[in-house]
Amino acid sequence: QVQLQESGPGLVKPSQTLSLTCTVSGASITSSYYNWGWIRQPPGKGLEWMGVIRYDGTSYYIPSLKSRTSISRDTSKNQFSLQLSSVTPEDTAVYYCARENGRVDYWGQGTQVTVSS
Repeated sequence: QVQLQESGPGLVKPSQTLSLTCTVSGASITSSYYNWGWIRQPPGKGLEWMGVIRYDGTSYYIPSLKSRTSISRDTSKNQFSLQLSSVTPEDTAVYYCARENGRVDYWGQGTQVTVSS
């Protein structure tokens, strides 16, 4: 059974960098043809893909967040991480990590991140 678990601070100050880590068990993040991504849901809004890191280590981001987003991985720990810089209150959301291969088949439970001073 594949499991994903997000971890990181629940409160971030404006202008700081939001950092989250997803720990994966039951599958390797280097397994061919699977991508590992970050999705968020602001309050009262729909889900928004932020970006993915592929099994080969290459990363892709949605254009609107590309300048502020970085996704990296630690294969020795089977983890991948999200960094979102220069956050504002509009970045307040539930953040999910997920596995996808054309469609999302496994999700983390999500973690609330609030941007506030």
